[in-house]
Amino acid sequence: MLTDTEIAQSLPTSPLQDVANVLGIHPDDLIMFGRDKAKVSLNAFNRARHTTKPGKLILVSAITPTKAGEGKTTTTIGLGQALGRLGKRASIALREPSLGPCMGVKGGATGGGFSQIRPAEDINLHFTGDFHAITAAHNLLSAAIDNSLHRGNPHQLDPDKLIWRRVIDMNDRGLRDIAIGLGAANGVVRQTGFDITASSEVMAIVSLADTLQDLRVRINRIIVGLTYDGQPVTAEQFNVTGAMIALLKDALVPNLVQTLEGTPAFVHTGPFANIAHGCNSVIATRLALHYSDWVVTEAGFGFDLGAEKFIDIKCRIGGFNPDAVVIVATVRALKMHGGVRYSELSNPNTEAVRAGLPNLARHLETCATFNKPVVVAINRFGTDSPDELSAVEDFCVQHSVRYAIAEHFAHGGEGAINLAKEVCDAAESATTPLQTLYSLNSTVQAKIEAVAQKAYGASGVILSRDARRDLKTVESLALSALPICIAKTQNSVSDNPRLKGRPTDFQITVQRIIPSAGAGFLVVLTGDILRMPGLPKDPQAAHIDVVDGTIVGLR
Repeated sequence: MLTDTEIAQSLPTSPLQDVANVLGIHPDDLIMFGRDKAKVSLNAFNRARHTTKPGKLILVSAITPTKAGEGKTTTTIGLGQALGRLGKRASIALREPSLGPCMGVKGGATGGGFSQIRPAEDINLHFTGDFHAITAAHNLLSAAIDNSLHRGNPHQLDPDKLIWRRVIDMNDRGLRDIAIGLGAANGVVRQTGFDITASSEVMAIVSLADTLQDLRVRINRIIVGLTYDGQPVTAEQFNVTGAMIALLKDALVPNLVQTLEGTPAFVHTGPFANIAHGCNSVIATRLALHYSDWVVTEAGFGFDLGAEKFIDIKCRIGGFNPDAVVIVATVRALKMHGGVRYSELSNPNTEAVRAGLPNLARHLETCATFNKPVVVAINRFGTDSPDELSAVEDFCVQHSVRYAIAEHFAHGGEGAINLAKEVCDAAESATTPLQTLYSLNSTVQAKIEAVAQKAYGASGVILSRDARRDLKTVESLALSALPICIAKTQNSVSDNPRLKGRPTDFQITVQRIIPSAGAGFLVVLTGDILRMPGLPKDPQAAHIDVVDGTIVGLR
């Protein structure tokens, strides 16, 4: 069996200028990074759209992820390729991969098989430098804060109420909790730590800002902590916003690459969905819609995480209204939700598939609350038996849900033609308005309860002592009208990663509520969620190398 790299190398590559030309992107708006990567200037928005008819936006999500993998990014790419084969003016919009999971347990995020974006190695590693720019800008503010503390603390920032940490784009548990300023003349000694760049508020800001001026406004209003008397201290007070924008100026500009079949792919920003809002940038999605008639985008992890935030946060801020939703499900993952161990997945077990289907049902019910048509993409693996596939098909028929078996991994766009047809039918028949899970006028606790009950199926919410204290702070800062971004495990619809399938009679425990005033939402930390992952026992980094000038082992 060919590796992803061998498959990519076996297929011809179209010049990226030709890919851009298919969409009508003017050559003057294409800023090339070598031969196969580019940024598309924000001036491209000033050129007229080829038609007055608005583009269709398709959101791809999935059931609760398992170690078996669902192939959500691969499905997004395959669906985009299939729409192109149907003669549609189509593009895809994806997040940028983080080096943390790339070197850790998850691997890269460029698809697989015959549904990949290229150049995969570059995209998975440094790409166009966006992550590094975001890391540098975030840490510049961190350095300015500690410099201010060292030089007399003119802003009267209470070190015990300082919430701004540092970030790095790597899984490194040793940096979660550290002491800084040790030694003579090295600043104020205090306890702090690092988060992963994907969880940085600067990452969220770049993802949600739509102009350089908007970027400036959002950075200025970042709340880094509180004074001794409880007043907010903002990034604007440290006089480094201009320098941060200088670092972020190019990172705000979306990237353009292509799939193995030449479908244009806008790949930009990369907030995680379990600890951030899990969507690619507003600018990239908006640019894709400006130049395409059909745009396929994805939201991170399962529907309860990424898709909920896509709708309740990104759609509110960016003004988007998806025309249809695709939920990716696999026989393998359903078997794990039905109680099968990973080592036993190759054994046919139709009953375990049926036992795992309540997880799919949970996400379909959540999707229905948003008032959008849904299509189930049954992402087929070679080990799936006909009876196992039939069990999923029968479920979809019984629940009157559109579905298609997709084989894009093995056959590229051709393998997702049936899925594309179902998606087109669903999107073109959609007339219902988008319904969010909560009103911004609701209390913060009511918003949390709405997501917990409607998206997770929880019976209620428990606020810890710290969360209740944070809630009072949020109210005193007049930030209660912001949407919420719940940080929760991706491995369960509950906040307990060990609860597979469709848990019932559980409550969501909120540990902290942290304002991200610059991004424009409140981060709600639940369970034991961490914003700095660690490496597994056998990290993917142990298998990556360069042989004869070619990167190997990167998946």
